[in-house]
Amino acid sequence: MVDVKKMVQDTKDYVNELKLEMKRVTWPNRKQVEGTTAVVIFSVFAFAGYFWIVDGILSSGVSHLLKFFATK
Repeated sequence: MVDVKKMVQDTKDYVNELKLEMKRVTWPNRKQVEGTTAVVIFSVFAFAGYFWIVDGILSSGVSHLLKFFATK
């Protein structure tokens, strides 16, 4: 059997604890957010470029390998 009173009290306790925890959070300022955003954007483009180069090299290698074995 479901105890509705306990569920309501548990929910209230959870919300109150959540409010207390959110007051303890230290939020980054705008400058920190902008800095980390720039790092993430740069990293995404750097990894995309890296994988583009590696993909080109591997594709070329596999293509040459397939041509080599297809001619024999």
